[in-house]
Amino acid sequence: MTLSTQSQIETPSLDKKEILCYYVNRSSKVQIVRISNVPNWYFERVVFPGQRLIFEAYAKAQLEVYTSTVASAVLADSIACERLEVRSQA
Repeated sequence: MTLSTQSQIETPSLDKKEILCYYVNRSSKVQIVRISNVPNWYFERVVFPGQRLIFEAYAKAQLEVYTSTVASAVLADSIACERLEVRSQA
């Protein structure tokens, strides 16, 4: 997988906390999700159709969603992790 553009965010400092995020693969294809815009941090997972994924990430991180094809993976979406944040309901 190659990316033509990658945005970088500053290295998280101690005052920046991770948020709890939730993602669902609503497609009928296997997906590969990864975060690549946080320096010195690695996150990549395979998500099967219908599978739910809960993970922690910095709010400014971008979750890249790749759709798997026979011989490659194509970037299908890029989602700000702050949009995936799990929030408690009062």
